[in-house]
Amino acid sequence: MGNKTKGFLFKKVNRTSVIPVQLKIVVIFVLFILVSNLTSNYINLMQNRNSQIRLMKMLLAKDLKDIYSFANTQYEIYQFNKDLAGSFVNIANKAAYELKTNKASLVVVSPANEILASAQVLVSEPIEALEEAPASKEEKNWTSFDSEALASMNKDLSNGVEQGFIAVRYNDEEYFGIYKYNKKWDAYFVRAEEYREFTRDSRETFKWITIIILGSTFLLTIVGIFVMRHMLRYINIITNAIMKMVKNSQLELIPLSKAPNDDITYLGMAFNSLSGTIDTLLTIFKKFTNQDIAYQAYKEKNIRLEGTQKELTILFSDIKGFTTITETLGTDIIKLINLHYDRAIREIVRFDGTIGSIIGDALLAMFGTMSEISTRNKSLSAIQAAYEIHAVAEALRLEMTKKKEALVRVKGGLTSEEERVYQAVLIQVGVGIDGGQVFYGNIGSYVRMTNTVIGDNVNSASRLEGLTREYKVPVICSDYVKDDIENNVPGHGITFVELDLVQVKGKTEGKRVFWPVPEIFMTKQLQSDLNRFERALRDYYDGKWSSAHSEFSKINLPVAEIFKDRTLSKKAPANWKGIWTMKTK
Repeated sequence: MGNKTKGFLFKKVNRTSVIPVQLKIVVIFVLFILVSNLTSNYINLMQNRNSQIRLMKMLLAKDLKDIYSFANTQYEIYQFNKDLAGSFVNIANKAAYELKTNKASLVVVSPANEILASAQVLVSEPIEALEEAPASKEEKNWTSFDSEALASMNKDLSNGVEQGFIAVRYNDEEYFGIYKYNKKWDAYFVRAEEYREFTRDSRETFKWITIIILGSTFLLTIVGIFVMRHMLRYINIITNAIMKMVKNSQLELIPLSKAPNDDITYLGMAFNSLSGTIDTLLTIFKKFTNQDIAYQAYKEKNIRLEGTQKELTILFSDIKGFTTITETLGTDIIKLINLHYDRAIREIVRFDGTIGSIIGDALLAMFGTMSEISTRNKSLSAIQAAYEIHAVAEALRLEMTKKKEALVRVKGGLTSEEERVYQAVLIQVGVGIDGGQVFYGNIGSYVRMTNTVIGDNVNSASRLEGLTREYKVPVICSDYVKDDIENNVPGHGITFVELDLVQVKGKTEGKRVFWPVPEIFMTKQLQSDLNRFERALRDYYDGKWSSAHSEFSKINLPVAEIFKDRTLSKKAPANWKGIWTMKTK
């Protein structure tokens, strides 16, 4: 299933983030609430702003009317004293006194775009303080007028329209205002307010309301998350239980004893009702299918009739004297071999091996099929499993011996038939190991299929197992197995004793075979015998059978017996190449 990381608001499986459904619900509702509140607040702001604009237009019209009337009075004064500049200064001063809001402006501009008078107020203190301290206003004159706005006003004037509302740009700022053409002065009187300054209060209001909405929503969201997590806690319980089942490939019942009476609990109960049946099917599938096939089915969600070429190590194990055992035990042979296979197969699987086939007394296992998820060396695992198979057989013989001794204590002895049965259950096994490139995959049909391994190395493993009877050693392996371990596993702890150069039946070339001896079995006496065996085997290969026979006779190992018999003549055959040809399988 992969590594799982648990956070406050999410879970992470490998690199995939799993977002809890309660968090999604809270987020969706929060978004809806925020959008609803902010939208309604914005709409309300726009409506208030429109009302303000309508009111401001009325105030602008009133201000312009007062200034316009004052300008007409100033025109009469101008006619009397002919002081044009002074009249416009008076008009500007009048406007400056009347203007209160920041950047409020009055501009008198001629149709030719000549600024005749202007006043703009810059308020350095809050508007509320302005009524008590008018001196806090600073006057500033306009230096230019928006040519596009003036063109629009001139166009309206040519059409007989002398007043109206207008948008004006000045110093990269947007102004809105009202204008009226004065025939006496031949000029437009424009009363304007800077738009951003006019909307400043409403923006501040909107900002603080938004902050309040966001703050309250955040606090309520935190509360909502805890409430949702409590209300929907059994979603997490169900999800975690299912993820654990997937990881362990084993279904279990989800604990629902304290769950509330809702549809989430009903979902868990529905899952539990299916769990028993599915668990049974899964158990059957795992027992009749190899681990690598189960892994492939889990990964690809499919099993296909196909095969690939893979480099595997093949282990072949066989029960010796099986025919005699079968004749003695009859149908009870099934119980005996099941006792042996149950333990032996567990050891093979423990070392990442997979079972290729079980045919009566013979068992074929493969190592390296799980290379995607296993770091073990396949050949070393095969040797380790081989000796565990022998340990299983030895443990079974010990159990049978104890039962015999208990029976003898009760009865005083065994009948001839009972003695025959006892000898039959003392099973002995041989193991042959070879490896290399083989074809591995699924064969059969989509109605019934099985996985198998095909290749010369598979047959070779069977031949090597047969040689264990000849050479009286528990395990025999090929040079492939030896090279794979020695080249890839430092400190492997295995001594490979070369046994012979053999041409097995069905082959045209000789093949070196080895007896792998684990370090735990190596004693000083065994090491001494193996050193002498190595020297004797060298003489045997070189055709020096007289000295070889003498050396083999001094070795206290069962494997030396076969060579003593071969070299009994003390003379190698003509054309001797060191290769011994086996006549049987």
